[in-house]
Amino acid sequence: MAAPATPTKTMVVKIGSSTLVHAKTGIDRAFIANLAHQAAELRRMGWNLVVVSSGAIACGAPLLGFERRPHDMPSLQACASVGQCVLSAVYDEEFRSADLLTSLVLLTRHDTARRSSYLHARDALTRLVGLGVVPVVNENDTVTVDEIRFGDNDTLAALVSCLVSADLCVILSDIDGLYTANPALDPTAEFIPRVDKIDAKIIGSAGDSSTAVGTGGMITKIRAARILMTAGVECVIASGAAEDPLVRLAAGEAVGTRFVPPADRLDIAPRKLWIALGDAARGKLTVDEGAAHAVVENGSSLLPVGVTSVEGDFATGDILDICDRAGFVLARGQAEAPSDELKLAAGRHQDEIAQNRLLAALAGKPAVHRDNMIVFA
Repeated sequence: MAAPATPTKTMVVKIGSSTLVHAKTGIDRAFIANLAHQAAELRRMGWNLVVVSSGAIACGAPLLGFERRPHDMPSLQACASVGQCVLSAVYDEEFRSADLLTSLVLLTRHDTARRSSYLHARDALTRLVGLGVVPVVNENDTVTVDEIRFGDNDTLAALVSCLVSADLCVILSDIDGLYTANPALDPTAEFIPRVDKIDAKIIGSAGDSSTAVGTGGMITKIRAARILMTAGVECVIASGAAEDPLVRLAAGEAVGTRFVPPADRLDIAPRKLWIALGDAARGKLTVDEGAAHAVVENGSSLLPVGVTSVEGDFATGDILDICDRAGFVLARGQAEAPSDELKLAAGRHQDEIAQNRLLAALAGKPAVHRDNMIVFA
C-alpha cells in the first residue's frame, strides 16, 4: 500500500441539516461514518478536510420534546445546546474509528466582526489543520442572537474557506446542484454543471429552503459561491446522497455544479476578504449606472454623487452593501462617513459638498474608498 501523501491542499465541506438529520429518525450516523471514511481517503490523497456542520438544533429539538423546529429564541438556543453535544459525540466516535481526530469550533459574527478577532479565528483554524485535526465548525447557536448571527452555514462555510485558504469548498445539500429553475416545481428545469459568473439571472434561479429542519436554501448557497469566486476559491454544490462526492471531486471528477472563479481573482487582499465576510452589512448604498460602471469595471472609489439612496443607520467604518438600481449587490465596503452625512451628500458633486458647512468634512472624500471595498465576481 502506498504511503499517505502529505496534505498540501485543503477542502471545506458544508453539510446542511436536511442532509445530516432526518425529521423522524434523527442524526444520520451512517452519513457521518461515510464522511469519516472519505476524510481518511482524502488524507491519503493529500487533502486536509474542514467540516462546517449544521444540525445542532435539528438534533436537539426531538430530544427536548419538540415535534418541529421551535420559533422562539430561548427554545432554539436550548435545542442547539443539547444537540451540539450529541452531534459532536457522533463526529468524534466515527472519525476516531477512521483514525482521525476532530475538534469543535463554534463561531458567531461577534468573533469575526472585529479584524483582530477574525485573525485569531484564522490562526486557530490554520493551526488545527496543520496539526492534522479535522475541525468541525458550526455557528454558536446557544448564545447567538439575531444581531450577531451568520444566518446560515453556507455563509459560514465561505468564511471558513477564506480563513483556511481552502482550495475547494463543497456545499452538500438535498439537491444535486443548480438548475435553471426549481426542479421540484418546474419539470423543464435544466441542470447547470458549471458557472463562471453569478449574475442576476443566476440569482433569480435560486429559491428558498423547503425543508423543515434547514434555515438556508439555494439562494444562500449561490451567495456563498459568489463570495468564494470573488476570493478565488472554487465551490461545488452537490448532493449529500451522492456516492463519495468529496473523494470523487478530489480525484477530478465532475460532481454537482462547479463555480469557477475568474483567473484574476487569485490575489485578493486578506483584509478585503474580511470586509466581504467578517461582519454583516449595516446599511446599503444604491448607485446609478455611471457609479456602478466606475466601481465594477474601473475599480474606482464610490463618490457621493453616484449614490441615489442610503439605507440603514451606520457609523464611519461600518460595512455597507453597494447595489445597483435593481437591488443587485455589486460590492461591499466600509463607510467613509456616517449614514446621516451620506444621506445629505448623496447625489451631490464634490464642489457642492465643499460649500455646504454641514458636509465640509466630506469634501474630497468618497462614500466608500476603493482600498476598503471588494467588488464581487
